[in-house]
Amino acid sequence: MVIFIFFASIWYLSLFSQTFFQHRYAAHGAFTMSKGWEKFFFLFTYVTQGSSYMSPRAYAIMHRLHHAHTDTELDPHSPSNSPNIFSMMWDTRTAYQQILHNKVEVEARYTKNLPKWSWFDKLANSSLSRLLWVVAYVLFFVVFATNPYQYLLLPIVVSMGAFHGAIVNWFAHKYGYINFKLRNTAMNLLFVDVLMLGESYHNNHHKHPSSVNFGQRWFEVDPVYHIIRLLSYLKVIRLVHSPRKEIVVS
Repeated sequence: MVIFIFFASIWYLSLFSQTFFQHRYAAHGAFTMSKGWEKFFFLFTYVTQGSSYMSPRAYAIMHRLHHAHTDTELDPHSPSNSPNIFSMMWDTRTAYQQILHNKVEVEARYTKNLPKWSWFDKLANSSLSRLLWVVAYVLFFVVFATNPYQYLLLPIVVSMGAFHGAIVNWFAHKYGYINFKLRNTAMNLLFVDVLMLGESYHNNHHKHPSSVNFGQRWFEVDPVYHIIRLLSYLKVIRLVHSPRKEIVVS
């Protein structure tokens, strides 16, 4: 039971960090926060994502490129450019590493208003950091696993960020339904998104990238939006972009 609670906690906490801090805040600037809170969420993201931590700055640049060039040859992750999901995720990793280590020239329009904590990102993205997290996960499983089959969850825990990315970037560009006709393959993967915290409403998101609420229809509940509203009420963040509602069913 402990292993399953741990797995569920890592799944949702790491996903929350991705969609709240790296995606909606860093990439799209849907809300603002003080530098103090920004550093807090840097730390929160590192602790919850562990071995699959991604730099908010590098993530944001890569994601902005995805929106600007969706399903074209310049898209850093698209099923249209890859024969299988593993190839796409390797291309994603390559694009991320090139951006992270400044090995590719990026236009200035993709680098505006990015969160930056250089020394921390260098530490959090280091091979030593990732190795220590993997060791910690393995030791946790050794102590608490009660059946060998539970170790099948270990590779997912270690690569949780990539696993989440694969679900959205591959499957949400291949399967699902649409609310909006777009010039790309983005679709809403799930009718009720209890697994991806709003991230699977991909068609909605590509229509209104900066909207703080990824849901559009009454049944498209985005739980992170309600957390954002609470944090806004508590003055932790300040909303910049209000939710957009515009249904065009094809």
